[in-house]
Amino acid sequence: MTEQELAVKAIAQVVAEVQRTQQAKDAEGFLALFHRDALWTTGHGKVLIGFDAIAEFTRSVLPTANWDGQVTYEVVHTQFLRPDVAAVKVRQLYTGTDGEPKGEGAPLYVMTRDGDAGPWLLTACQNTQVHAEAE
Repeated sequence: MTEQELAVKAIAQVVAEVQRTQQAKDAEGFLALFHRDALWTTGHGKVLIGFDAIAEFTRSVLPTANWDGQVTYEVVHTQFLRPDVAAVKVRQLYTGTDGEPKGEGAPLYVMTRDGDAGPWLLTACQNTQVHAEAE
């Protein structure tokens, strides 16, 4: 496997961990995926600058989040801006408890890593809801 293929696989594992921690309402597991200098914009447009702001918001919202159904995250495209920086387009699919589609999101995660062996971390992320007229 090439270095790039290994990186794509590692990035997909981070996105799978985003899905797992969101579904489990695991704030600490979710926060472990972020770079210390991260920027996060929620699906509702709240801008969180820096790990401390992301942590405060996540710890107050995620454990008590209430939703019906489930959300899945799928990497649809990874583009390397440099060997240690990747733009990752993700597809979020929301389904209700009846299994019917409830909505879609199209996040963009800019992920970075320190050195060849460092973990890929969420660094600049924008969650975006997909509206039917935008499709």
